[in-house]
Amino acid sequence: MASGETDSDGRCQDLVPVGDRLSVGVYRITFVTERYFAARRVEGLYPVVAVTFTVREAAAHYHIPLLLSPNGYTTYRGT
Repeated sequence: MASGETDSDGRCQDLVPVGDRLSVGVYRITFVTERYFAARRVEGLYPVVAVTFTVREAAAHYHIPLLLSPNGYTTYRGT
């Protein structure tokens, strides 16, 4: 559907263009963490993290943060 890279704040602002909305359905965001760790000369356990989520309301805001460490990660629906 789209691809992008995070900015200096760790956000990817343009996955869904301004004015567009996601349709109701199931989506997957794939974070390529291997490049992130390599740039920092850190050995990470997870080279890729895939987060699958459900959009139940097309008009709602979906902010999906990934909190990452070399040996683990967590995600949640942000505000």
